[in-house]
Amino acid sequence: MTKHGPLSTIQKQKRQSKERHTSASPHPKKARMSKSKIKSMLICFFDSQGIVHTEFVPQGQTGSQFYYSEILERLRKRVVHVRPSIANHWMLHHDNAPCHMVISVIEFLAKKCIPVVPQPPYSPDLSPCDFFLFPALKFYLKRRHFVTVENIEKAVTDQLKVIPVSDFQHCSEEWEQRLQRCVASQGNYFEGDKLDL
Repeated sequence: MTKHGPLSTIQKQKRQSKERHTSASPHPKKARMSKSKIKSMLICFFDSQGIVHTEFVPQGQTGSQFYYSEILERLRKRVVHVRPSIANHWMLHHDNAPCHMVISVIEFLAKKCIPVVPQPPYSPDLSPCDFFLFPALKFYLKRRHFVTVENIEKAVTDQLKVIPVSDFQHCSEEWEQRLQRCVASQGNYFEGDKLDL
């Protein structure tokens, strides 16, 4: 017991694992969970009000331009359904993945009158999925072991449903600030908040 209350079991285990009884004693071994060999790819579109559309890429499906165009068509229909107030004036921000940048996808977006927010090369810190959504999901899923793809997808879907709207609003504000810093730097590389506006 400490003056702050009882030590938790984890704290005791950590302290005990650091203890060596003699200099000849072997270092204690720590158990590590192995990484899951089961993987699932999530494609997620969201705005300041929350999730708009998600899809898990079927096992064996490649991220081709044709598949991405199909996803964008489903996204376009979903925006009309879940965000009718912005259905005619929303913008898409995606990164520079090869399937996003091929001429057929660019032509599809132009034909459907979907403007794209430009993504400078080597700027993952501008992608809300990279600086907000995926880290939040990884934090929740960390140290969990999944036996099936269905278990992974259910856990991710459940977690996406509980992210508060206020978190998406904060992400949107952060994204706008990051875009302003990118414009102020004329698209040049910078790290974090190291650019004065």
